[in-house]
Amino acid sequence: MGGRRDVPAKLRSRFEEAGALLEEARRILKTRRRDVEKELTSAEREDLTKGLDDLEAAMSTEPFVAPLFEKAHSRAERLVGEHLSRWRKGEIREYAESIAIAVGVALLLRVFVIEAFKIPSSSMVPTLMVGDHIFVNKFKYGPLLPFTDSRLFSDLPPERGDVIVFKYPQNPEQDFIKRVIAAPGDRLEIVDGRPIINGWLVPHCHVGTFAQEGEGRKESELYIEYLQERAYFTLHNRPPSDTTCSTHRDCTAEGMSCFSGICGQDHKEYTSKAGEVWVLGDNRDNSHDSRAWNEGRGGGVPFDNIKGRAMVVFITFGPQQNILERLLVDVMGKPRLPSSNAHLQGALDKCLKDMPKQTIPPAP
Repeated sequence: MGGRRDVPAKLRSRFEEAGALLEEARRILKTRRRDVEKELTSAEREDLTKGLDDLEAAMSTEPFVAPLFEKAHSRAERLVGEHLSRWRKGEIREYAESIAIAVGVALLLRVFVIEAFKIPSSSMVPTLMVGDHIFVNKFKYGPLLPFTDSRLFSDLPPERGDVIVFKYPQNPEQDFIKRVIAAPGDRLEIVDGRPIINGWLVPHCHVGTFAQEGEGRKESELYIEYLQERAYFTLHNRPPSDTTCSTHRDCTAEGMSCFSGICGQDHKEYTSKAGEVWVLGDNRDNSHDSRAWNEGRGGGVPFDNIKGRAMVVFITFGPQQNILERLLVDVMGKPRLPSSNAHLQGALDKCLKDMPKQTIPPAP
């Protein structure tokens, strides 16, 4: 009780009330000083000040004297009620102000710092599952100014490998989430879902056959991809070829063509413009991303469309998902397998252990 151990049990609530009364009265006398001087006579002010001083003295007297405290408390309550009641807050007002402050802080956090998003599609499986609810760091690339598409800081672009939430360039009312692959100025090629940045093939490691639970069991090939000193999952409907080549003839036996030194069937080439990044979904064959925009010609994400970087899964309500298993999954952290694919853990550990030394692409 205010650092005291000798306050009788029956007076403890009164002692707390007295402390709150002193704090409230001192605050009113400080913040409403001019009004108090105008409304109260000097005698009333002196009487009130003495009553408060007497109560404070009774609360700090050694040893504690119960009758003295009760008398001082009653007198101070009467004086505060008589002279300061017009400036005191009612209980309803106290609650209303507390709620208003809490709502205001929450809105400011949502606008400038953190916002929650729900994952509606499988384009980022298995990094993010359908039904995951995530927090997004909106401050990472500089906060957006309210009611505008401009940032307070314009020199904090996303890095390759970042998972970002952004406004879909062809429909700004719709939010997308993808992984940044190419930075401004990069020459990007994609062969069967594998990115080649400025002529450098992004390395990957085969983990195994991944089973997606849900409406029917679907199997895909799971890989770890290494980019910008990060390792993350990618999923492919069929294994990309690792066969090296120098001409198209080197790939004819597999029914493929030669693109930038590897065999493949599907090949696209782009250049990322200044002020934008190019993005891919981790589920490479089931993602509407930079490759498909603008009627298949491709397109980047302008910096001003970016809302923030994905942080953590705080809960999930997806089909066949284990809520506890997905709780607090770090989106940008070490790749984690769902328990339904735990048999791949050994291969995953080996891929992470064998991370190549070169994971940063050359300059454009």
